Amino acid sequence: MPKFITLEEAVARIPHGATIMVGGFMGCGNPHKIVEALSKSGKGEFTLICNDGAILNGPDGSECYGVAKLIRNQQVKRLIATHVGLNPEVSQQMNAGTLRVDLLPQGSFAEMIRAGGAGLGGVLTPTGIGTIVEDSPFTHSKVMVDGREYLLMRTLHADFALISGYYIDRKGNIWYRGTTRNFNQVMALAADTVIAEADYVVECGQIAPENVVTPGVLVDYVVDGGESRLE
Repeated sequence: MPKFITLEEAVARIPHGATIMVGGFMGCGNPHKIVEALSKSGKGEFTLICNDGAILNGPDGSECYGVAKLIRNQQVKRLIATHVGLNPEVSQQMNAGTLRVDLLPQGSFAEMIRAGGAGLGGVLTPTGIGTIVEDSPFTHSKVMVDGREYLLMRTLHADFALISGYYIDRKGNIWYRGTTRNFNQVMALAADTVIAEADYVVECGQIAPENVVTPGVLVDYVVDGGESRLE
């Protein structure tokens, strides 16, 4: 059973220089309160594995939405992502030489995380053949299988996964709402320590067993990020 902790306790567990996976797609599905607390921690030199650098103007009216706060503060030394075009500060820092950016095809990125969590040695995919992906540090080699070329992509793993769930029960079982599920599900498998932020903490049984997407056995810590609890 995961341990329920405060935002301050969650941030205290993440050291300077950690490799961190953060769920989300353009900030949708980011664990916003954990990220905000981390942005104020003074820690940095992070390697961030996230689909993107989020956006500067969030739907909640924030100037920096989700992980964009970490980018703005230059707390990230390396970003491993699939696209970054909607946060111009990523390219600015990359061009200034203060941020290393590694871009991967989005499907390969998801599979590399999944394979890292499953303990596999790599991912075989034809995606990227004949492109700059062949020269990526995450590409192990090019191989031929049954007359077709594939890239053998290395897996992705992190020290911490920071994920977000809409409902999380007292045993850490998670249900995701809509598209916030995105990368949160696979990232819960691919890190040494998983910290989940709950929009709502619910009692055991309030999530039907067939609706549990991430079982609590995968979650180390839960932060109550909601403003209220369900009746």
